[in-house]
Amino acid sequence: MNNSILAPYQQKGLKLKNHLVMAPMTRSRAIGNIPNNLMAQYYGQRTGAGLIVTEGTSPSPNGLGYARIPGIFSAAQVEGWKKVTGAVHAGNSKIFVQLMHTGRIAHQANLPQSAQVVGVSTIKAAGQMHTDSMGMQDYPTPVVLTTDGVKATIAEYVQAAQNAVAAGFDGVEIHGANGYLVEQFLNPNVNNRTDQYGGDYKARASFALQVAQQIADAIGKEKVAIRFSPFSTLGDLPEYDTNEVHNTYVYLAQELNKIGITYIHIGLSPKIQQQTFDAIREAFTETIILCNGNTPDNAADTLAKGFADVLAFGRPFLANPDFDIRISQNAPLNDVDFTTLYTPDAHGYTDYPALTLAV
Repeated sequence: MNNSILAPYQQKGLKLKNHLVMAPMTRSRAIGNIPNNLMAQYYGQRTGAGLIVTEGTSPSPNGLGYARIPGIFSAAQVEGWKKVTGAVHAGNSKIFVQLMHTGRIAHQANLPQSAQVVGVSTIKAAGQMHTDSMGMQDYPTPVVLTTDGVKATIAEYVQAAQNAVAAGFDGVEIHGANGYLVEQFLNPNVNNRTDQYGGDYKARASFALQVAQQIADAIGKEKVAIRFSPFSTLGDLPEYDTNEVHNTYVYLAQELNKIGITYIHIGLSPKIQQQTFDAIREAFTETIILCNGNTPDNAADTLAKGFADVLAFGRPFLANPDFDIRISQNAPLNDVDFTTLYTPDAHGYTDYPALTLAV
């Protein structure tokens, strides 16, 4: 095993103690949508990562699509997140909050009473979502955002980013994947708008780029990042023309490079062609993080290929709070208990055992 992923990383504005990123993972422990002491313990246990990206966190009451996910739009939420950022910084790690507006992938039962399920269009997603009060429910038909509504939503992202800085975060990662609001704008089979946010791929990309630019203007470009997953169909996103997908993400990389954001986080899909990887890498000169399919055994080879600068790991960090130590010791990993991924308490969250080292 090559432990190069444990070496420090520095590129321009991003300085990390190693090449390990803890990937964003929804855990549904934010009772009342407010970060709490249990969450601070969970993230504090995992500071072996050079960078932690939080679970998806809503910039708006309308974006709280899942049960018990956190937000960052209220004073109480900012105070709750301070506990988390303090615990992570005490472990000498960096932490970015992932701003996730779920858009149409939501249910009214998971939202505050004054909020509503909104989307790029009135096209509803196929499938169902868990709610604590009503069990599994079909996705509803979203209320379409007007042009002014889109601009107001962008403003919510900006305010959430400012709240993140107040809460002690090192930056924000805009969630542009997994079928949520940003990706709903990108997909022509969901985005049938006729205003400035619909049309060709450049127009459909304008929402993501305006969010990134306005956040960069508000908190500094070195504190802004984004996650994409080209060719993903999560969230009932229909496939569309391969060339158009390629052009969309290359264009995004080019424009985000002009803005100067600190990293792009790519969720690996087997459908992503090498030409798309190559074009994104050529277009974007800052850090690229690659997620999905990484293991300690293949990490060095993956980094050596030259596309990714840093690697993100999800499941290993779920079950192994001391994942970095296990890598250094070539030690076995705990298995993930999938039955407790989204339950509300400490079991399967903060009680995974750490490695017992010989003295």
